Amino acid sequence: MTHQSETTEQGRTGGPDPDGVRPGGALENAQGAAPDAPHPTPFRPRRGRGTAAAGLGLIIPVILLLLWHTLSSNGTFTPAQLPEPAKVLSAGVELARRGDLWIHVAISTQRVFWGFLIGAGLGLALGAWIGLSRWASMLAGPSIGALRAVPSLAWVPLLLLWIGIGENSKVTLVAIGAFFPVYTTVSAALQHVDRQWIEAARSFGINGLRLFTTVQLPAVLPSVVSGLRLALAQGWLFLVAAELLGASMGLGFLLTDSQDNGRTDRLLLAILLLAILGKLTDALLGLFERWTQRRWGAVSST
Repeated sequence: MTHQSETTEQGRTGGPDPDGVRPGGALENAQGAAPDAPHPTPFRPRRGRGTAAAGLGLIIPVILLLLWHTLSSNGTFTPAQLPEPAKVLSAGVELARRGDLWIHVAISTQRVFWGFLIGAGLGLALGAWIGLSRWASMLAGPSIGALRAVPSLAWVPLLLLWIGIGENSKVTLVAIGAFFPVYTTVSAALQHVDRQWIEAARSFGINGLRLFTTVQLPAVLPSVVSGLRLALAQGWLFLVAAELLGASMGLGFLLTDSQDNGRTDRLLLAILLLAILGKLTDALLGLFERWTQRRWGAVSST
């Protein structure tokens, strides 16, 4: 019996993958399609579910806003401790009229974007290297794991000495924050890919880069997307520390400058903007995640 007939028989009897042994079905493309293999049902989110989830997600923010208004207006907190929501909104309108607000938002978003792009890219590359190579895991895994435990603020004086005050040091710190979640999830996921898929692919002559792109990467894609979302959140967290490096603009600078000048309204505005921008950028990655579910949804369910 040939390899192809063995693979088709495995799909009928509950083998590693009914679509041709490996995720994505590339083995059939290499040796001919399996005529009796069932086609995976594409992922289709139910209509109305997203709207209902968004409505439910607004309940807690509305409750917190009402609680904030109550505590700031009934004398529980002084205006210096907790200004009313209307005053925070007025501070935002004032900064927007002057044009400063959009500059703060644009600069911080740019720093997070480039830092995330660099950190996530390096995390994918090193995570794949560690996850695919047992020798690399033993050689470099412990050292990278130790660096992961270093707090973000610990990198600040070192980056000042090495790179100096400027955009490069800030982007580098954000990249450090984005690197570790991606590296950790990718390396761990690749080490746990089903060995039956890999051996079956190799029996069809699929090795090296093609094995990675057609078998291993589709198998770990849900973990990769989760790592990217964690990395993006970590990038926004590291942004505030990054903008301590002599920044004169950005939301992190607005946060610390407002604290120094006793402008609690602007301080709260900076916090709210960081939360909103973090959620918006995470939602963009959520769209990418849903696209991967539609493209490779059947892979993650096998």
